[in-house]
Amino acid sequence: MTEVDFDQISSYERYKLMASLIVPRPIALVTSLGENGVVNAAPFSMFNMIGEDPPILMISINRLLDGQLKDTAANILHNGEFVVHMSDEAMAVKMHACGKAFPSEVSELSAVGLTSTPSLTVKPPRILEAPIAFECVLHEKLETPSRYVFIGRIKWLAAREGLIDTQAWRVNLKDYRPVARFGASFYTRTNDRFAISDDESKDPKNTSSIDQI
Repeated sequence: MTEVDFDQISSYERYKLMASLIVPRPIALVTSLGENGVVNAAPFSMFNMIGEDPPILMISINRLLDGQLKDTAANILHNGEFVVHMSDEAMAVKMHACGKAFPSEVSELSAVGLTSTPSLTVKPPRILEAPIAFECVLHEKLETPSRYVFIGRIKWLAAREGLIDTQAWRVNLKDYRPVARFGASFYTRTNDRFAISDDESKDPKNTSSIDQI
């Protein structure tokens, strides 16, 4: 076994190991509204759901090298509102492009060619091309020397037509293909899937009914 004492390595070395081993990670493409009225959009892969009662999710946003806040973090601290989008393969390249360092007075949406549309419960707009949008208000925050962790409470969900059955409360997983972050600059697709039945989990040697869906 390779053993690593995290107390004896640098924060950068810890980041490299954690970010390449805790994978794949879902990606939050977050829109927020600056004090100057400019819509900011940025992707974050230190992101996940936390619970359903209340419906909360988390986004971890690191500081810049000079210690300053990224626009998304500054905007959330200012007005307490943001929208989290899931990105699929069709918009993956534009999602990635939103991660470039644009000036605060430039909207990433306009720069990369994504379309904004009004949200229903918060001021930051949604992204029309995204299959899923969660409108969120700031529920709680945690500050560490390197970052802010924002816990958002979901107020509203908007989904692409045909993706959610609101009678059975099921998601059409066949047509839902979000991308995820892998190590370094790599992404991964989610269309290669398999199921494991309860019987198979009891007997690991039995893999006869594992199928792609």
